[in-house]
Amino acid sequence: MKRNIVIAVVTAAALVGGGTATALAVSGDDDDASTSVTRTDDDRDDGDDRSDDDGDDRAATPGDVTAAGAIAAALKHTPGTAVSAERDDAVWEVDVLGTGDTWHSVRVDPDTGKVLGSSEDDEDDAAEVRAALKGASVTAEDAAKAAAAKGTVVSVDLDDDGDDRGWEAETRASGGDERDWKVALTTASVTADRDDD
Repeated sequence: MKRNIVIAVVTAAALVGGGTATALAVSGDDDDASTSVTRTDDDRDDGDDRSDDDGDDRAATPGDVTAAGAIAAALKHTPGTAVSAERDDAVWEVDVLGTGDTWHSVRVDPDTGKVLGSSEDDEDDAAEVRAALKGASVTAEDAAKAAAAKGTVVSVDLDDDGDDRGWEAETRASGGDERDWKVALTTASVTADRDDD
């Protein structure tokens, strides 16, 4: 009788624990039954513990790479200063100002966060961009994270015109409504864009 109970306990431990349980010793005498049970991991993947490129420990799901994650992946591939990120139907496109006046367009897969490729662009506004970002403590990635509180960020871009410099972010709500936001270059405060219709 005790032997049947031991077998049931070992089986239950294996099922509940998600691993394998092994009875190491069972005495055949009903009056002097002694059992030792060891639980071992069966190397089964009980969950997806991958990390995405922006550092949190959740699993990437299709289309789950955020603007901040795409910027981080692009900068890991192509060091410099991210100036914009935009999601179209197929990829994230991140513009990076490299050393000197070199511009790079980095394409990031929105499902995996992997860099699909990059190309060098010829643009001559590097000095203007550097001047606009002088004294800024908020990066494009920071702006994307701040704007994410307002909805899913589909683009972030530096507005370097005039006195109202800052990051422009476009978000899409779950219902599909799009909205434009300004993110301050020094505080990351998010306000509705006055030009948003």
